[in-house]
Amino acid sequence: MTHQTDHPCRIILDCDPGHDDAVAIMLALGSPAIELLGITTVGGNQTVDKITRNAQSVLEMCRRQDVPVHRGSARPLLRDVQVAGDIHGESGLDGVALPAPTAPVAGQRAVEFIVETVMAAEPGEITLVGTGPLTNLALAARLEPAIIERVREVVIMGGGYHEGNVTPMAEFNIWADPEAAAIVVDAGWELTMVGLDLTHQALATAEVEQQIKDLGTDLAEFFLGLMGFFRRAYQENQGFDDPPVHDPCTIAYLIDPSLVQTRRAPLHVETRGDLTRGMTVADLRPGNDLEGCRTQVATALDAPGFWRLVVDAVRALG
Repeated sequence: MTHQTDHPCRIILDCDPGHDDAVAIMLALGSPAIELLGITTVGGNQTVDKITRNAQSVLEMCRRQDVPVHRGSARPLLRDVQVAGDIHGESGLDGVALPAPTAPVAGQRAVEFIVETVMAAEPGEITLVGTGPLTNLALAARLEPAIIERVREVVIMGGGYHEGNVTPMAEFNIWADPEAAAIVVDAGWELTMVGLDLTHQALATAEVEQQIKDLGTDLAEFFLGLMGFFRRAYQENQGFDDPPVHDPCTIAYLIDPSLVQTRRAPLHVETRGDLTRGMTVADLRPGNDLEGCRTQVATALDAPGFWRLVVDAVRALG
């Protein structure tokens, strides 16, 4: 099922841009199936100040300064701040010249914006998408537990049921704030984990980059600059020939769920293990009683279909 364009999926994107977060923003803005109500920022790939400015700059590149940016948590609930400068560089979006923001950051803080937006909307109307550490979403669920029954669903880029990247068992977003991730995963709302098992299938190949290059726009060049830096970072740090573009997989799932295969499974986050901090434990044993299970994990991606959506979105944004 594809979301009908006369009723786009209304989302809040909680992110830490980040090269792949920037692509997620472009995909959300460039698809008629998505209405991006606002961006909330969280310290992750870089510090929250840099991340927030990056979100503003991406909106500037897309000529969509009308989308509000709400600054969120600067640090995890209990842990020290950790950034991913080896993957995203000193700015968080190295590889491109970032345009100066012309619209100010919204006065309201991220967590209040999330709560107010969900509570003001009809039940089942708002989807929360998290592509960074889950600190803001955890705080929102604690500040106003009534949002848990009111959101349509929560879609997170994080974790992996068989893969890690920052450690053998954990993906960066979950590892950075495992306590927040545990709150979000255990909250009881409908939740889809789009983890590394899926996003490592979303590779920005030379063929993909050529399709973007052929668009011949400033935004296409911006995309290619991001991917050039991202490619080198992944080659040097993680042994990938082509970089996996994780975060927009969450948006693609919302635009066209047929592109992302999922499997329902009980899901929990390890917060205490010495070797397994931030591990996402999906119970995939056959014979599980899945009645009442509200968590699912993404397993397989239609990569050509995914990249068609991304190219179409960059084209639509001009």
